[in-house]
Amino acid sequence: MSMQEIRVRFAPSPTGPFHIGGARSALFNWLLARKTGGKLILRVEDTDLERSTKESEENIKDALHWLGITWDEGVDIGGPYGPYRQTERLAIYRQYTDQLLATGQAYLCYCTDEELEAERQALMAKNEMPCYSGRCKNLSPDDEARFIAEGRKPTVRFKVPANVEIGFKDLVRGAVVFDSNGIGDFVIVKSDGIPVYNYAVVIDDALMNITHVIRAEEHLSNTPRQVLLYQALGFPVPQFAHISLILGKDRSKMSKRHGATSVEQYRALGYLPEAIVNFLALLGWSPVGEEEIFSRQELIEQFSMERVAKNPAVFDVDKLNWINANYMKKLSPEELAEMVIPHLEAAGYISGTLSPEKRAWVTEVAVALREHISYAAQIVDHVDIFFNDSYDFENDEARMLLQDVDLPRVITSFREKFHAMEVIDVPGVKALLKAVTKELKLGGKKVYMPIRVLLTGKTHGPELFHLIPLLGKERTLARIENTLKKI
Repeated sequence: MSMQEIRVRFAPSPTGPFHIGGARSALFNWLLARKTGGKLILRVEDTDLERSTKESEENIKDALHWLGITWDEGVDIGGPYGPYRQTERLAIYRQYTDQLLATGQAYLCYCTDEELEAERQALMAKNEMPCYSGRCKNLSPDDEARFIAEGRKPTVRFKVPANVEIGFKDLVRGAVVFDSNGIGDFVIVKSDGIPVYNYAVVIDDALMNITHVIRAEEHLSNTPRQVLLYQALGFPVPQFAHISLILGKDRSKMSKRHGATSVEQYRALGYLPEAIVNFLALLGWSPVGEEEIFSRQELIEQFSMERVAKNPAVFDVDKLNWINANYMKKLSPEELAEMVIPHLEAAGYISGTLSPEKRAWVTEVAVALREHISYAAQIVDHVDIFFNDSYDFENDEARMLLQDVDLPRVITSFREKFHAMEVIDVPGVKALLKAVTKELKLGGKKVYMPIRVLLTGKTHGPELFHLIPLLGKERTLARIENTLKKI
């Protein structure tokens, strides 16, 4: 058997923010193309003229670039099967519509929206499946002339064959069968001459030689209509794979109340693209072993459609945060600073161009807080202790720690040794704290906790050996004085 080149496509509608579910579909297509040495085509389905915008299209392309999902043909880069935007392909669709009308596989329908709605209501009242009765299928020339005289603009309907089983093998779901009698003759071209999604997509996929259609489960119910169109137009039917829905943690369909749903929102919060890709790959695909952290290259090597699950994938933000924190740990101090600085600016902690000294200081602050944050925007919740010298006790526990009988000894020993230090750095402060505990024969907790409360008003936070060098000598001593006055 000759190995046919695998050609897949991602075909978004540019009608709003780029949803995380769309990104996952794009990723699975890209992984299959890269794994097999095939091609990924990016096509824009912009036939929803009311809602499609150029801005949304740019947003989608921008998000794909950010995620590192590249395409081999399509909008922006062209290719042998263009144009790759549906509104630029209207003449192509018209040609096939004429063919279907000429062979009697489609017909003009002059029914008004009101008539169709009345028909639908009547069927539902009888508890019957609402589908079109086919009343324009055999219009007399007189009726047709009358409708044209009334100024009715016809749609084009596809004639669905009766009593046919429409079956196909889905790479994720196995054998799927639909009964043609439940479908009803459906519209393929609207009265304004614009083809509907189910029709345009078939012609595009066939003419672009798409071999595998990998898309979200909600398209499964569209597939029988599409299979009928492939057959009517004499096109080979591609392989379908419908990947599972993405659910929120409460097992309901992912929506805004589960938190951010667009790629743009995660990017703005300071997640890393590698982490998002790693996380999305695990939504509905399971690797062979227990490992959960994968580079793009490892994902490509391991990916296969056989391991794509048909049960719904749960979008677990805690898991995303865990994966992202793993990637943040690998960043250099400079890369970490690069990620957090915009968030510190937005929160008003820093502004304008930073001097090299200030930038180095901010970089150290980011490193000190690295273990406490899962994504860059979270730095804002932890950073106040470095910038703000006036603070209160966060709770009674913090205040009580300063009632300890050993506190005066701790402060005296700490101050003496601290004054004597020439250079305030991490190794120096580590040694100093060790020396205090040793001299006073106290457990670490009895020394570290009160000093932390004196310096920050809090019982938890970044390591003291990070904090103290960043505050420096004057601020450290001044904070101790000010807090002691409050007791």
